[in-house]
Amino acid sequence: MNVKVIRSNRKSMSLSIDDELNPVVRAPFCVKKSEVDSFVLSNSGWIEKAVMRKKAQLEKTDLSDAEISRLVNLAKEIIPKRVEYYSDIMNLKPTGVKITKAKKRFGSCNGKNSLCFSCFLMSYPMEAVDYVVVHELAHIKHHNHGREFYDLIRSYMPDYKEREKILKKA
Repeated sequence: MNVKVIRSNRKSMSLSIDDELNPVVRAPFCVKKSEVDSFVLSNSGWIEKAVMRKKAQLEKTDLSDAEISRLVNLAKEIIPKRVEYYSDIMNLKPTGVKITKAKKRFGSCNGKNSLCFSCFLMSYPMEAVDYVVVHELAHIKHHNHGREFYDLIRSYMPDYKEREKILKKA
């Protein structure tokens, strides 16, 4: 297993999978190589599952231009209506809604409260699409992933954790 280690001025270690399906460990400067190796070994089960998820995600975004165009058109038709629906319920108004071809994230909210959604989100069930819409709208009020942020999501979508799992399963 080819593990990439990125050291920085941080307090804890984290693990992710890159687009070449290799594990990436982010670690503080002070952590020894043996600690990094132990961290990777203790998370080997997670790594296997994450590699499979990442591989499926990459395959899902490896579509023809015609297929991508179809997803963009579908997203432009559906997502703004879902944003409007949940925006009214949550009383949170975005400054704009944009559809992108982003492959690494389903949605984002910038500092000016404009929302972006990936067309690839349309490959998932509507329950997952609605979760991403509510998630991004919640960022208008809370520009973080803190407790209040998730409490806000839960107040409008009590089953958000199940919907989130749909996105994590490819």
